[in-house]
Amino acid sequence: MVSKALKSLVLLLAAPCALAADLSLPVELFSPLVAQKILATANTVQNPTKYPQYTDRVQGVWQYFVPDTWTSGFFPATLYELNRRTTLCAADVSAQGLNGTDWVLLGQTWSAGEVPSETNTGVGHDVGFLSFPFVDELQLHPENQSAITAVNDFANHLAGRFDPAVGCTRSWDTPDPTDFEVIIDNMMNLEVLFVSANLTGNHTLIDIATSHADHTAINHVRPDGSSFHVVEYNATTGVVVSKFTAQGYANNSTWSRGQAWGIYGFANMFKHTQNTSYLETSRRMAAYFINNLPDDGVVPWDFNAPLVPPRPADSSAAMIAANGLILLSQGELSLSPPNKTGSDFYVDTAIQIIANNTALAWRPSWQSLLANGTVNNPEANNLTGIVYGDYYFVKNANDLVDLGVATCNGSLTGTLPSAPSSTSSTSSVSSPAATNTGGVQAGAARADAALDMTR
Repeated sequence: MVSKALKSLVLLLAAPCALAADLSLPVELFSPLVAQKILATANTVQNPTKYPQYTDRVQGVWQYFVPDTWTSGFFPATLYELNRRTTLCAADVSAQGLNGTDWVLLGQTWSAGEVPSETNTGVGHDVGFLSFPFVDELQLHPENQSAITAVNDFANHLAGRFDPAVGCTRSWDTPDPTDFEVIIDNMMNLEVLFVSANLTGNHTLIDIATSHADHTAINHVRPDGSSFHVVEYNATTGVVVSKFTAQGYANNSTWSRGQAWGIYGFANMFKHTQNTSYLETSRRMAAYFINNLPDDGVVPWDFNAPLVPPRPADSSAAMIAANGLILLSQGELSLSPPNKTGSDFYVDTAIQIIANNTALAWRPSWQSLLANGTVNNPEANNLTGIVYGDYYFVKNANDLVDLGVATCNGSLTGTLPSAPSSTSSTSSVSSPAATNTGGVQAGAARADAALDMTR
């Protein structure tokens, strides 16, 4: 059965340069509870330093973990996002409860606990996630030597996990060093390589990122645009040994958060390199994600998990995917000529995903912003608030304002997002020039596919 919410959205895309007329943002995106809850968590003293990762399932109370955990960068990065909101929404800071708080100072304070992990970490490939608040700091204070050191140390650690025989950075360590496991999530960690390359001029870091992305596109992404969670290589020969899941329903199923990481990760690779193969991979992964949404638009933990017993939702996958679609829309606008139809489609769909999943997961009484997140369903860790779900919830709202799509009072402007001023933040990238081969039809093609999709 066709997803009713998405079918309605597709049918409303008659005007390619405007947002669908009946779309609306959930009021919760700019609720004063966003700042209130995050500030309350920021003011919680943890001695020794620990970071929120997910909540309990009943009262929504944060569970805290040591700094050397892959999720530690998300909460301080959320604080930087609230600082960004004070700038974007200068006229509305009082209404949103943003005034009177030095969000940058809080971000600096909370990220300080990560410093030992710069040189001694057990998170492996996930140092890219740890780098998030330091990258944010450099956006504000480009000369901050502590942040520069953090980014470069994290990038060098990730680069040290690269194996030329495999062509990827190792994700998980295994007892047998010849077993080289790579997970789709690792696409998100490539960003730190580009940031460090921009700081140092070390083009090898970019070569590593592109090699990893190229191999991931070939070996993780299936012909229909879905994805494997894990690909195991032989570290000596580089040959693929097996493809399977660790957090999804089955080896041949599609874990929704991994699919969301892929949408964002490949759109981000296009942003940095202008290699249109990455744009096309992101489009394919987005098409699968969109075309397999159920009727209510709520993102399931795994798209292929059976409906009986009821499969849990994953609000974090929804918010990550929405942010990936927003980034993908900017990629479409950066083409020459701009693919306005595709950009409009991806932004509209992102807004619909945000709205549907916020309606399900918003919890005013919880410490987290959202509930109904799935951390790891095979380990029965679901129906929780998740720190990265909250981060992308806040970031989605900021990005929509920044692009001119939304206002800080939660209304939509009805216009297409503005074209990016620069398609790459890394000046040292050398890559093929962008072309618009098939691009102008991308949004319309996805719309046509959506009308034919089955649940």
